[in-house]
Amino acid sequence: MNNYLKYSLGAIGILIIGFSTYFFSIKLVNHSNIAHQKEVYTCSMHPEIIRDKAGNCPICGMTLVKKVIENQLVEGNSIEDLLKPTDNFIVGKYQTTTPKDTTLSTEINLPGIVAYDPNSAENVAVRINGRIERMYVNYKFQKVSKGQKIFDLYSPELMTEQQNFIYLITNDADNTSIISASKQKLELYGMTVIQINSLTLTKKANPIISIYSPTSGIIQGTESMTNTVNPAIQNTATTENLSIKEGDYLKKNQTVFKLLNTDKVWGIFNVSQAYNSLIKTNQPIRISTELDENNFIKAQINFVETQLNPADKTNRIRVYLNNNTLKLPIGIRLNGFVKTNSTKGIWIQKQALVSIGTKKIVFLKMGKGFKATAIKTGIEIDDFVQIVEGISVRDSIAKNGNYLIDSESFIKTK
Repeated sequence: MNNYLKYSLGAIGILIIGFSTYFFSIKLVNHSNIAHQKEVYTCSMHPEIIRDKAGNCPICGMTLVKKVIENQLVEGNSIEDLLKPTDNFIVGKYQTTTPKDTTLSTEINLPGIVAYDPNSAENVAVRINGRIERMYVNYKFQKVSKGQKIFDLYSPELMTEQQNFIYLITNDADNTSIISASKQKLELYGMTVIQINSLTLTKKANPIISIYSPTSGIIQGTESMTNTVNPAIQNTATTENLSIKEGDYLKKNQTVFKLLNTDKVWGIFNVSQAYNSLIKTNQPIRISTELDENNFIKAQINFVETQLNPADKTNRIRVYLNNNTLKLPIGIRLNGFVKTNSTKGIWIQKQALVSIGTKKIVFLKMGKGFKATAIKTGIEIDDFVQIVEGISVRDSIAKNGNYLIDSESFIKTK
């Protein structure tokens, strides 16, 4: 019984080795034949049909198309086969168009927003050592008018200077040069002309001085308060408290907060990468707001940023606006209209163009089909793309390139 089992297993092993050798030989023969095969024929609608000579598709009856392979396997499971480029010829009747040699211009519509101009902001700082006795403004983005009382400062050093001034006007009134110098010193320490005149009349020193806003604006806060906040796009509805409070001691020239000027603002507009080369500094721009889309503000482009936003591939332009008369709210949406200069070139419609990674292609009409052809493009204007290299006005191309991309004959999966 044991001998019989041994003989049976041995026979099975011989059969397995024999079949493996047979199939391996067949595979080698097939691969050898295919590897040396230069021409094969396939169906544009059924790419699984492969023949070594011309004929008709057994499924749909269409004429088989010749496919040239240069020392490559038609089918296989190796990584080289999976990474082969797609078939670049499509048989069929599709609508065609021709490139146009003409001059185009357009008016670009740019979305924008009203923002603060950080360059016109003004720092409010103490001019002498002291302590905040009382604050009359407490929140970021609180509106302040010019001449408005913003805080009271307690300063013994200031009181000493007031006493010196009182002594001079009382005991040495004829020494006008020294009195004038003392008076100027009090002004440099933050006292107003009205406060100095009151001190002259009363001759009573006061260690507490009221500080008034030098200009109208919106309180932003100090750099330490704002951290990463961008004043150009900050929401004015915030009620965040200022970090400096009553009882805080301040050093000479320390900034209490920054006032954003609402009379000088920026119009910030986003420009897509396609129109980037068409936008120039000093170019005229018409601006409408979401409050009134029919009235336009005439201005010019003052600054073009060179760095693209990596998120949406756009860059920004700035338009400096005098908001003293316009009274545009910060954050209001804008529409900018820029008329571009006329550009001469060869143009095709965008739908004829197909982008495949780093390359752009069109389908060139050749005989009974279309061949994928790489091109180089320039700028985009409306629905047209400028052709720099690859095709000419004598060529005929498929009108809708994406339609051909979806064709079974273009992409063959295995």
